Formats: sequence, structure tokens, C-alpha cells
Amino acid sequence: MEFITKDEKASLEARLEELKAQRPVISNRIAEARALGDLKENAEYHAAREEQGLAEAEIRRLEARLKSAGVVDETARPEGIVFVGATVRMKDVDSGEADTYRLVGESTGADDDEVFEVTAASPMGEAMMKARVGEVIRVNTPRGVKRFEIVEIL
Repeated sequence: MEFITKDEKASLEARLEELKAQRPVISNRIAEARALGDLKENAEYHAAREEQGLAEAEIRRLEARLKSAGVVDETARPEGIVFVGATVRMKDVDSGEADTYRLVGESTGADDDEVFEVTAASPMGEAMMKARVGEVIRVNTPRGVKRFEIVEIL
């Protein structure tokens, strides 16, 4: 089961509603393009059909994801343990450089210069999950294993 935060769920639901609202617009474009004549060489028709297929596939993906995802109650998160929704201060053991990370179910696309989003399914996210303050986690990266110390759970 995948875990997501309330904010992530709201974002997914908003995207789903946006896609569903596009259905009649896309259908109208298909009808207008169909009225132009020969479908074999009708680029507008084929583009609208492709857009419809992509939108429907995304709708199915979002519906399945929302149905199977567990929403994390951030107020009931275990104290002192990294879990989805947690913001964590970690220090690179080798360089001593410290940064702040937020463990999310799926990247929200939030642009924040202060906090790096880490998905729970990523190698770093998997290593962070259930770690405690003072613990050193090991993350497999393309350049080798990196070690980070959990400094603080914010």
C-alpha cells in the first residue's frame, strides 16, 4: 500500500476533477474535427483522439491510485520516527553538509528552496522510513552508497 499525505490526496483529487472537466471539451473537439471530413488525413481529429486517450489513461491511473492509497494522519504519526509527511533534518556523514527533506508519497512538485522532497518509494525514502533521530541511514545511489545521519525530525 502506498501512503500519501492529505495535501497529496487533495492535489490528486483536484487533478482528477480537472481531467474529468476536460472530457466534454475534448469530445467537442473530436466532433468538430470529424465534421471537417476525411478522417484518414485529418490531423485535428487524430490529435484530439490522442488527447482523449491520454486523458482517460490518466483518469484511470489517478482513480486507481486514490482507491489504493492510504492517507497518513499527520497528527497520529509516531513520535520520533520518520514516516510519510515528516520533515527531517539530515547530515551527509561524509561531507558534514546538512539539508532538510520532506518524505512524501509522491512528489508534489512544490518548489521550495529550503526543503527537498523525497518520495517514499525512492532509495532515499525507503532508507528514511522508520528511521530515528541519531540513526545513520545508508542510501544506494548511482555513485555508490551515501550515509546520512538523522539530526532532527521537525
